[in-house]
This record gives sequence, structure tokens and C-alpha cells, in this order.
Amino acid sequence: MRASKIFYNNEPRIKVDFKFTYDTVTAIKTIPGSKWSKTHNAWHVPYDKPTFELLKEKFIELDYEGKTTGTNSPANIESININQINSDVFIIVHGRSISVKLPRKEQDTRFILGFKYSRWDKKQYCWTVPNFSNNLTLLKDYFKDRNPNIEVYADSEIFASYDVKRNVKPNELLIIKTISGRLKLFFNYNNSLTKAARAIPYSKWNPRNKSWSIPYTERFLVEIQTIAKFQNLNTTLELEKGESEKAPRLTRSDINNYRTCPDEFILKLKELRYSEHTIAVYSNSFTEFINYYSDHTIESITEPMIVDYLRYLVIDRKISSSYQNQAINAIKFYYERVLGGERKVYLIERPREEKTLPIVLNETEISDILKAAENLKHKAILMTCYSAGLRLSELTNLKLKDIDSERMQIHIAQGKGKKDRYSILSPKLLILLRDYFKKYQPEIWLFEGQTGGQYSTRSIQAIMRDATFKAGIKKKISVHTLRHSFATHLLENGTDLRYIQSLLGHESSKTTEIYTHITTKGFDQITSPLDKLDIF
Repeated sequence: MRASKIFYNNEPRIKVDFKFTYDTVTAIKTIPGSKWSKTHNAWHVPYDKPTFELLKEKFIELDYEGKTTGTNSPANIESININQINSDVFIIVHGRSISVKLPRKEQDTRFILGFKYSRWDKKQYCWTVPNFSNNLTLLKDYFKDRNPNIEVYADSEIFASYDVKRNVKPNELLIIKTISGRLKLFFNYNNSLTKAARAIPYSKWNPRNKSWSIPYTERFLVEIQTIAKFQNLNTTLELEKGESEKAPRLTRSDINNYRTCPDEFILKLKELRYSEHTIAVYSNSFTEFINYYSDHTIESITEPMIVDYLRYLVIDRKISSSYQNQAINAIKFYYERVLGGERKVYLIERPREEKTLPIVLNETEISDILKAAENLKHKAILMTCYSAGLRLSELTNLKLKDIDSERMQIHIAQGKGKKDRYSILSPKLLILLRDYFKKYQPEIWLFEGQTGGQYSTRSIQAIMRDATFKAGIKKKISVHTLRHSFATHLLENGTDLRYIQSLLGHESSKTTEIYTHITTKGFDQITSPLDKLDIF
């Protein structure tokens, strides 16, 4: 029998794990406040000193931290600390954040609000305080009479190699182009550069390393370099190092007891009607995770081990923030949804979303790509994707019945988020599709492979790469670039943003508004303030 600490409805409880017997269940029912939890698949009782003493009295074999029993305590559950059993304050330190869980009291609330940048976390139902200066010491001193539960975890917020303070000379501007598609600007106080950086969409000041971060585009780079030139600053442009040094993903040949993704994990995803793409992503991420700890059972992997794994992904594997989020979601899904564990604070700081602007092609470049695709089917594929603003998966899932030539619409069934929508059918595309149909005669899918069935996404990606190379375009683009270009060109041609949102299938208008930061419409009518200065 083992006692461990859990949170149930945001309140601390003592979970009691034991082998089912009639006498044991009868005995635990006599403890005031005892409850059965289907989620935890266990009995739990109030987290206080009298209840804990009653547990020890009724169950001599009870195992907990501080008691020597000669047995190995499970590694995947939190232990009971008898010195803090009567505390109602929980202070959890993880990286640069401190989470504080406590009952609602006006005096405590005023104290927490006294910390700079403190905030109430609605999702985790706790206060969050920055872990800097002497904030942790102040919290300990304030709550010392209430014997708080204090848990300290390793710093899970990982900074890339470039995210350190760089010393620059007074007349110098250092620009670092990062792997994630942003520009880091290091310079001493300069009002003109500061105003320019602040005016750029998704710019951000980093007080930690005293630098500005802006999305990378050639236009933004030239703009910053031009301002620096007229400020008589020496500009240095560097590329972030380390991309070629990233550790490869572990494969079957690297691990003796390589494990595949558990069947119950995939079945649960299917039961909850997750898309095939999400199932593939989650199972792929979780497979890498369990094989990182190939010598441990999945249930014995602790939260600190999970944090260490995510640190490995960022530092050694150099994954993107989106992949890190996928890894976190997959891990949480297994322990919370598959095993039925409690939803609680996972001591992992999720990476902030990297705000980058998508690359778009101008109309001439689009025309060059479509001309470069000489094969009729290849040309039809790329034209359909661009003319309707389709995602790659939506393109491969199109069926013949989805082309409505009477209403001049294309029906996108069960797109991202399992939503249906309609997009426009171009008259030029319809003419080409009729020629394509006569030649290839597809049966079910609009675009089918040589042996039937859906056209593969890899083949479409290869078509795009080949056409881009033949067109002589040097930009780093993909099939999805056609969708970005579709939206940008509609906006530049005067289409209302609400219609573009509907055509793209965006749930939020904020997602569509990103294209307002890309379009160059009206730029020729704007005069730079630099042109009004007498500098020559």
C-alpha cells in the first residue's frame, strides 16, 4: 500500500494505492472525506495531518516518504512529505517561473500582486510569479509559518546559442539571422533603430540579452541596414551556428530494445476522432520519447525525466518550438488521456510561438512556376493549389464530385479542424481540368497516382521543387507557399479580409490578418521620412 500526493479539483489530496480486498475498501471508507476517483482509479482522502495519522493507524503497511519499509517506492508518483502534510501552500519552482497554489485569501492575494509581472493563471488555477531577484526568498519568508510545500525543478526554459548578451561597440550594429527565421539586433542606444524595430510586426524586445528580435524578410533587413548606414554604424551580419551540429534522431539500430508506439495510444487517438495527420505526428513524437528511456517502463518515467528529455530535444536535437509543443502534447495525451492520470501542472515551460512572416511569391514568379510544370497533370495540381488557396492535404483529398462547375466552386470536405468550406473555381483552371480529365480519366480522386488511389503528398512536393528549380526561383518555398501567395494576391487586388478568411478556412480573423503585414500594396505611395532630410 502506497500513499502519494495528488491534486483533485485543484485541491491537494492523499491518493492511496493498494491491492483490492473487501476489508481494505471497508476500512478506507470509514475515513472521513474519503472518495473513489475513476480518473485516478484509486481512493483518495483529505490532505491534512489528522487524516494522515488515521491512515497510518488503520494501515500499518502504508508506505510513504520518510518511512523505511525496505520496498522500492514507485518513481512515477509524488511522495507524501510528513513534515508538510498540514500545509495549504504549494510553491513550485520551474525554470524562470514560480507557481503558487493556495486557498483564496485577500491578504495573500495582495501580497502576490505586489510582485512585478505576477499574474493569475486561469488554466492551471494558480498564481505565477517570475523567478528572478529575491522573489523566491520573499515567498518563503512570507509563508514560512504555514510550512509551505516547496518543489524545485531544473530550468526547463532553453535558450538557443544566439540568445545571450553580445557586447557591441557604440558605432556597431550586430544582426544575427537565426535558424527559426528571425533577426536578432544588438546595438547600443539608438533612437532611430529602436523606433524602426518597434514598428515592425511581431518585433520583440528581449530585456535578458538587451536585443530586438524581428521577423526575417529581405525588406526588413534592408530597412534596418539602411538606417544603420545613415547613422554611421558598422553593420555585421552573422548566421546562427549549430544547425549542422544537431544530434540525429535515435533509430532502431541505435537501440537494442526499440519500442513501437503502444497500441492503446493510437486506439485512444482514433476513438477521439483525431485526424490521421495528428495521429501520425503524436505517435511519431511519443515513439521517440519512450525510446529515449528505453531501459524504463513507460509508467516509471517521472516529470523531471520528461523535462530532461525536452531539454535534450532543444539543446542536442535542436528541434523547432512547434515540434517541442507536439512532443509535450503527445506526452500529456498518454499520461492524462490513455492512463487516465490527473490534469495537473506539468512543470514544463512551453516555448513561445515563433512569430515569423510567411514567404510569398509575386504574380510573375507564380506564372514562371506554372509554366515550368510542363506535364499536364503536374500543371493542374499546382494551378488547383494556388487558384483555390488549398493546403497540401486538402489538395490530395479532393474528389471529382468536389468540383462544382455550375456554381464555379470547389468543395473542401473535412479540412483542418474537420471543417467543410468552399473556395473559388477559376475559369482558366476549369478549362485545364477538363483537358486533364480527358487524358487521365481519374475515377474517384481528382488527382490519382499511376496505379489509382490518392496522389501522394511527397510526389506533389517533388513537383513543386522541380518547377521551382526550372523557374530559377531562389526563395526557400514549399507547396504551402502557393496558399500564402493566393491570400496575399487577393488582398492586393482589393478582396475584403473577411472573404479571404472564409476562403482559407481560418477560424480566427487574426490568422488572416498576417497577410496585411506581407502585402506591398500602397508602398509606392508612401514616402520614407529619410527622403525629406537634407543629407547630401
